[in-house]
Amino acid sequence: MNNEHDLKSQALGVLRERFGLVNFRQGQKSVIHRILEGKNVAAVFPTGGGKSLCYQLPSLLLPGTTVVISPLIALMKDQCDALMGKGIMASRLDSSQSANEIRETFRNLQSGKTKILYLAPERFFNERFLASIRKMNISLFAIDEAHCISQWGHHFRPDYLKLAALTKHLGVNQVLALTATATPTVLADIRKAFSIKKGDAIRTKFYRPNLKLLASTTTTESQYQTLLSRIQTQETGATLVYVTLQKTAEEIAGFLRDDGFDALAYHAGMESEVRNEIQKEFISSQSKIIVATIAFGMGIDKSDIRNVYHFNAPKSLEGYAQEIGRAGRDGKKSTCEMLLAPEDRIILENFSYGDTPTKKSIQHFAEIVRGQAETFHLSHHKLANETNIRLTVLRTLMTYLELDGWIEATSPRYESYRLKPHVSSQVILNQYEGEQRQFIAELLSCLTKGRIWFSLNLTIASKRLNRSREEIIEALNELGEQNWVETQVADLTFGYRWKKRFTQLGRLVNQLHARLLQREADDIERTAMVFDLAKTNRCYAATLSEHFGETLDGPCGNCSICLNQNQDGDRREQRPQLSIGTAAKKILEEVIRKYPDEFDSARDRAKFLCGLSTPVMIRKRLTKHAAFGICHRIPFHQVLQQVMTSPDS
Repeated sequence: MNNEHDLKSQALGVLRERFGLVNFRQGQKSVIHRILEGKNVAAVFPTGGGKSLCYQLPSLLLPGTTVVISPLIALMKDQCDALMGKGIMASRLDSSQSANEIRETFRNLQSGKTKILYLAPERFFNERFLASIRKMNISLFAIDEAHCISQWGHHFRPDYLKLAALTKHLGVNQVLALTATATPTVLADIRKAFSIKKGDAIRTKFYRPNLKLLASTTTTESQYQTLLSRIQTQETGATLVYVTLQKTAEEIAGFLRDDGFDALAYHAGMESEVRNEIQKEFISSQSKIIVATIAFGMGIDKSDIRNVYHFNAPKSLEGYAQEIGRAGRDGKKSTCEMLLAPEDRIILENFSYGDTPTKKSIQHFAEIVRGQAETFHLSHHKLANETNIRLTVLRTLMTYLELDGWIEATSPRYESYRLKPHVSSQVILNQYEGEQRQFIAELLSCLTKGRIWFSLNLTIASKRLNRSREEIIEALNELGEQNWVETQVADLTFGYRWKKRFTQLGRLVNQLHARLLQREADDIERTAMVFDLAKTNRCYAATLSEHFGETLDGPCGNCSICLNQNQDGDRREQRPQLSIGTAAKKILEEVIRKYPDEFDSARDRAKFLCGLSTPVMIRKRLTKHAAFGICHRIPFHQVLQQVMTSPDS
């Protein structure tokens, strides 16, 4: 008890001496003190609310290493650089690092120098890393974007669901779950997964009075001119324009440059070096405009963004809240406006329909899983291609089987290694004697030569050498640590064991299909909430706050409703029945004749017309077909009705 009191009394001094801050922001002290008391804690702070300090500061007072799980490589790098500038030893492990950088990180971890280690969740798929982290003294597990753990959230990631079990497996004593966008239902999921008591879930105010929330109805034809007029008349300042598609980002940035504005596009299709350069330019600029997909903004530390426009509607209120949360972090007035075109709603809804596989695909998936041994490993990529189910959806299906008690996940593993020699085989063998030399020689003989890299199949090598995978991996680790070879892993497979076997396959398939259809409906409902916000007669800020479990004392006085700027509500309600046309039907008939097996369900035919790819379409290059996506501006459910041929489609 005295130790806890001493730590809490030191926290303010650390804040001032190491971080150069005078006082804690709202909620930070409550979270940090609970961590120093040894509790599991959830922190629900708005974007820019200071979540990072809640683990960075305690890491200096706790004895071991704080491990931070984050899906954002840019955030990891920026925070590591910032912490190192404060004299705090922080490291990261991510896919952008060189072999030498990774070796240096492991050396710092083994020596105990590292106080904070940033990781992507998929790092725990690496057997080598799991073997290393078990030896670490982990004081705190901090999980950023913790809303990803909830299957009811707007950004469910099955990888995150495994983190709860992983903390127990590694014997982690404390967990801090952080998020900016948790509805009461999602927060309940987070608390349950990490055993967080209700009083240890700290939620700060969502509402920020300096943000003016506006929404305007427009059409596809007038959308750009509306945006241009806003940029021309609003207060000059750093501006974000969010769009749905990469090509839209390029087009709108080009239009703005033609109209005399300093604008750049940003999206995930760009090289990482280009994206990093654009981020740096934006952070240092007072007036630059970035036209971006949602790939931009996560982890960007810029306090003076004056305007955030949604040229295309966001997919959910959670996404909207994150994106407007990047405006006005300096507390000064900022404008956030959605330009809502009914056609954009069709595109967003169609994305949701594109994820749901046919019942036939789910049947095939269930049959493959049913045929596995008592313990087994599966490649999700290969299974997705074989069953024609998108990878993210297939991972969700595997997670459902875990949640329902059919299977239990074991350690993932990589089936293959790639090795690039830095020295000759003879130089390596000269370092060993006797039995160990014989083992290394036999291991090197299992390598298959490529142009630059050698490949090694671990399963084949294990059988041929009569050695365990662990022994082989340990030997490869040593070769890499000595810098005799550079290693890369490949062919990730996920391990499972049966808890109980499927008994009624047809019933299971129906249940899984119904569950995915419900997720589809939930996604569409989340999109509907965005458009409903724009046509409500209630204060936008009050409506949004209520969605996130907060009640305002009264109207904000600073949104479209409060300013009486909400016009043309009737036009938003128009959802006419549209025909795919005889030309589209004829083209579809030709495609079906050529690829009968690929289009034996109405859902797959509708996906093709709406431009929604499946693994089979990608593999057969059907996404390059001239007719792919010719009905992308027609609601999917309307296209589906017009191509339906059987109730089981």
